[in-house]
Amino acid sequence: MKANFVAGESVKGAVTRLTAYRQLRRFSSDDIRKAWGLACSFDICDCNPDTIRDAEAIKRFVRELCDLIEMKQFGDCVVVNFGENERVAGFSMTQLIETSLISAHFANATNTTYLDVFSCKLYDPAIVEEFATKFFGGSRCIAHVNLRL
Repeated sequence: MKANFVAGESVKGAVTRLTAYRQLRRFSSDDIRKAWGLACSFDICDCNPDTIRDAEAIKRFVRELCDLIEMKQFGDCVVVNFGENERVAGFSMTQLIETSLISAHFANATNTTYLDVFSCKLYDPAIVEEFATKFFGGSRCIAHVNLRL
């Protein structure tokens, strides 16, 4: 699937519980065209505990996401399991991309995924939101979309 950044076009018929499309409507087409980059965060709730505790699944997610939004990975995906405090324990992931960074933390205590995608190459955050929510089996997602001007 080619993910050209045209607000709303690639998300027609998207699941109504997703929030990135509504966030995008805050910006004009001109703002989007002039933006230096896009920084989005996705809080995905009630994820499948097996998926967010599987380092290989997380790496596969990154590869598939990069293909989907046409971002080129730079170096290896790093996935580290840490956290002495049970509240924050879980995997953390970083993946440099040629246009910036994808990162996430997977909180075991709440089965929540906290995903951040920052890039100076525009992408459709609604595609990221829908893909990530389905991949991790989340019940809902809250997206925060910010243009870097």
